[in-house]
Amino acid sequence: MSQHEERISQKASSEILFALDDVPSVKHSITAAMQHILACFVGIITPTLIIGSALGLASEIPYLISMALFVSGIATFIQAKTIGPIGCGLIAVQGTSFAFISALLIAGFSVKNAGGSKEEILATLYGICLAGAFIEIIVSQFVEKIRRIITPLTTGIVITTIGISLIKVGMTDLGGGYGSENFGQSDNILLGIFVLVIIVAMNVSNNPWVRLSGIMVGMILGTLIAYFLGSVSFESLNSQALFSIPIPFKYGIDFDINLFIPIALIYFLTALETSGDLTANSLFCGLPIKGPSYLKRIKSGILADGINSAIAAIFNTFPNTTFGQNNAVIQMTGVASRHVGLYVAGILILLGLFPMLGALLQVIPKSVLGGATLVMFATIAVGGIKILASEPIDRRKSLIIATSLGSGLGVLMVPDVLQGLPDYVSNILSSSVTTAGFIAILMSLLLPEHKKEIND
Repeated sequence: MSQHEERISQKASSEILFALDDVPSVKHSITAAMQHILACFVGIITPTLIIGSALGLASEIPYLISMALFVSGIATFIQAKTIGPIGCGLIAVQGTSFAFISALLIAGFSVKNAGGSKEEILATLYGICLAGAFIEIIVSQFVEKIRRIITPLTTGIVITTIGISLIKVGMTDLGGGYGSENFGQSDNILLGIFVLVIIVAMNVSNNPWVRLSGIMVGMILGTLIAYFLGSVSFESLNSQALFSIPIPFKYGIDFDINLFIPIALIYFLTALETSGDLTANSLFCGLPIKGPSYLKRIKSGILADGINSAIAAIFNTFPNTTFGQNNAVIQMTGVASRHVGLYVAGILILLGLFPMLGALLQVIPKSVLGGATLVMFATIAVGGIKILASEPIDRRKSLIIATSLGSGLGVLMVPDVLQGLPDYVSNILSSSVTTAGFIAILMSLLLPEHKKEIND
């Protein structure tokens, strides 16, 4: 499909208010960008909070969070703007990947238990992450050669798994968040449901402005109600630094081959997850999910993903990936313009350079965030189901879907099932997305296709 045909396809979709190459007004762009920020902010900083807290790096966490936001902005700009062959040209918001948390914790504790200082821990983590980024960069150059595994079947399975796994995060937030003392109490649930209802009600409106503002309005109203109920505190703002200066290799650089291997494998499988996210993004933007233009977009996006992860390691944060939750923002707002991606990038960079701005977003109650993200995350799963249903599902495909989703979601529901496996194996399979994607690829290669399918 040519670029002209793609534009016609986009314009033909009644769900799209602003197509890929449209330039919305500043007001529309900022409104749409802020909804992307609200959807991704917690996801960007959470892996850093988890890793920093677990490894005893409390004194470094504020700076690491600032760098996570700063790099996410740079990476999002690269994806949206495109630099030569780098970048998919979509609103592909980049953020810190959750898939690497377990492997990074194992590596971090290995250095710590050997008597390593916090600087040595971070130097090793960033060293193996920098080296691993080249795995994804190399994989991106063979996308055309692996067309048999980057299909609507495998990407649909990955996207569906991503959406369902994120639903757990959204529901946990709706209940009050991990570790909350009042988790599951009625005030949290009612507040989250209130936000959800506001967003749904505004998104069924025929008024483009009302629909565009739904997520932001729902979260603002929910936060205001929480404030009057005494559930919002601004005390954390007093301890925030005024400005964070990005310093390449601030903690040095180190490398350990034994700690690198699990990271390298996760980078390889992350390329498939990225292809799934970009496929969903393309679907919501009204772009084709087959053919040369689609494969070129996937190749450029995966290449940018790898380069962005290398930039992340250089600027003292963890591997970046394309965030699936922001695809749902595109679906719900109808704004597919890559121009908005530049606004998202700019805001993220400002949040990273000025920690006070990011701290303001952190005061949003978890239940408010959960009410907003629950429906968005479910939308991602629906997108995956649409991709799976885009082609006839024969016996072979049914078997692959059932086995892949069953294994991936099984790991999500019963993570302890992996506790008896070696660390490097359980570390890789602990991600439901990685497990589902790996099995989908393996079965797609091993199970014979009918001749008609191969010729297609």
